[in-house]
Amino acid sequence: QVGGFAWENCGDRTDPVVLQSLSVAPDPISIPGSLRISAAVSSGKAMASPLKAELVVEKALGDLWIQLPCIDQLGSCTYNDVCTILDNLIPPGTPCPEPLLTYGIPCHCPFKAGSYSLPASDFVLPDVELPAWMTNGNYRVRAAVSSGGEELGCVKLAFSLQS
Repeated sequence: QVGGFAWENCGDRTDPVVLQSLSVAPDPISIPGSLRISAAVSSGKAMASPLKAELVVEKALGDLWIQLPCIDQLGSCTYNDVCTILDNLIPPGTPCPEPLLTYGIPCHCPFKAGSYSLPASDFVLPDVELPAWMTNGNYRVRAAVSSGGEELGCVKLAFSLQS
């Protein structure tokens, strides 16, 4: 469906990491603005370094979906070591930022197996200078996470942005 928020798992049944629920409001997402997210994820396996994340980001141009390139770490990028990126954003030994801290959601590798759930929480989307090709429109994202060549989980998202 175009122009509405939607999500689905795209891994096979043996993938250990499964998105159980996800809701995002408002729709369309407004930048800058506030974003309310609730989510639940289950993992049948610990996720340890190196964790690789591959994103494919597409934007609708009329009836066509155009894959966006990877520019300045935005777009259809492959991140070969998510654990190190997290360590750079949030120095190890410092508490995870809210609301992760309150709900016991880890922000560093390794991620233990188990169920993680984030009740409806508000996040502020700052007025970041997004490149023109990443502003208003309808988007599809496919994100796959793997370790050592083994897929751990895959999710597809569809959403609209307005700035």
